[in-house]
Amino acid sequence: MRPIRFGTSGWRDVIAENFTFANVRLVTRAIAEYLLAEGKSGAGVVVGYDTRFLSEAFATEAAAVLAAHGVQVFLCDRDVPTPVVAYEVVRRGAAAGLNVTASHNPPEYNGLKLSGPSGGPAQPAVTDRIEARVLELLGEPEAPYPSLQEMETKGLVVRIDPRPAYLARLRELVDFKAIAAAHLTVAVDLLFGTARGYLDQALREAGCDVLLLHDSRNPAFGGHAPDPSEENLQDLAKAVRSAGCHLGLATDGDADRYGILDRDGSFVEPNYILALLLQHLIGTRGWRGGVARSVATSHLVDAVARRLEVPLYETKVGFKYLGQLITQEKVVLSGEESAGLSIQGHVPEKDGVLAALLVAEMVAMADARSVQSLLDALYTQVGTVIRARRLNFHLSPQQQERLAARLKNLPAQVAGLRVVQVGTLEGTKLLLEDGSWLLVRPSGTEPVVRLYMDAHSEEQLDELTMAARSLLGA
Repeated sequence: MRPIRFGTSGWRDVIAENFTFANVRLVTRAIAEYLLAEGKSGAGVVVGYDTRFLSEAFATEAAAVLAAHGVQVFLCDRDVPTPVVAYEVVRRGAAAGLNVTASHNPPEYNGLKLSGPSGGPAQPAVTDRIEARVLELLGEPEAPYPSLQEMETKGLVVRIDPRPAYLARLRELVDFKAIAAAHLTVAVDLLFGTARGYLDQALREAGCDVLLLHDSRNPAFGGHAPDPSEENLQDLAKAVRSAGCHLGLATDGDADRYGILDRDGSFVEPNYILALLLQHLIGTRGWRGGVARSVATSHLVDAVARRLEVPLYETKVGFKYLGQLITQEKVVLSGEESAGLSIQGHVPEKDGVLAALLVAEMVAMADARSVQSLLDALYTQVGTVIRARRLNFHLSPQQQERLAARLKNLPAQVAGLRVVQVGTLEGTKLLLEDGSWLLVRPSGTEPVVRLYMDAHSEEQLDELTMAARSLLGA
């Protein structure tokens, strides 16, 4: 058995290979013992699940284990977005949230996302303790657990519907009246995930005409990962163009990530959405505060922050770091290039449903202009064009060893530009003399090496890509 490790967003593994009922019980027992040791069991745990194969069965197993250890469980009555679990944790004052999901990973994966009492991802200090206890428990025989029905009879497991309270919170955070005034037509691709009845319902309440795609439960996700990437949103692009929509909106498998298509069906990089929403929240809605981005996120966010004269915070990759700045009330927006964001007054967890609604609000309040026109205006305001790109490389173990050696002997120039600074907050980030940069970083959730880049044109991105491929040996 492979070691059970919590990455940037929980523990994920292949179903029936390492993600088994036995291992789910093992991890859940370690979580229960942690809560008992900290005196937090009475506050309860919100348990949810996504639309993957056997997710509901895994969730009920986890609920039974928690309850058997005396932990109060609030079990969601249907598949549910991760941000909804997070909000329910905060609303109830629960000790934790546990969602059975592998988010945007391929269909053969499942996982456990653990939320702390703030609603944000559990911090490394917590997950390290849980991992260590799992290792200890591997050597102990597993005792049988009571059935879920027995735990429900005892009142230790209570079925809940978190949807009404979460939708009510969205109405407080998003200007539904402004969206309604614009009479938007929106195509929505739920990618067979958990946002069904959440994003589409909120948009309809906000007066949008909604064209809905892939809104059923399909554990195979149509044969590909439920990731709202450009590649996976071709059906949405066709729908946007054919129906003359103002926007295409999508969420991933557990609705913590978003995908945005402009009115011509073109995909909008999440990096640009973060910069545009920062401008919208501060410049249009008049909010005040800083902004936080991960080390892998475009510095276009920095340029907007400078123009607006607000503080900028850089964190490691993972919303467990970005979310803390929301909890500390330092920022109006926290976001990362991998299509995750949240805002002040909300949970410190990625929320793809909220992100999609904020983009609809932004377009509505800009008289339904295209996202590209808003981006062009932003470039003029900040005085520079910044283009972003991310690539994934599946390197062999031998290639990874050679890459590690190369990163210890970095070049003085990349694509003809001098390296002025090397960042090591996470991965290896080379900042170049013209403000462009590239970052090489192993993924925390998938067996790939990621390459992130900022440049001032698509042509320069191509040049940096060629130079980076040489560095990677890919």
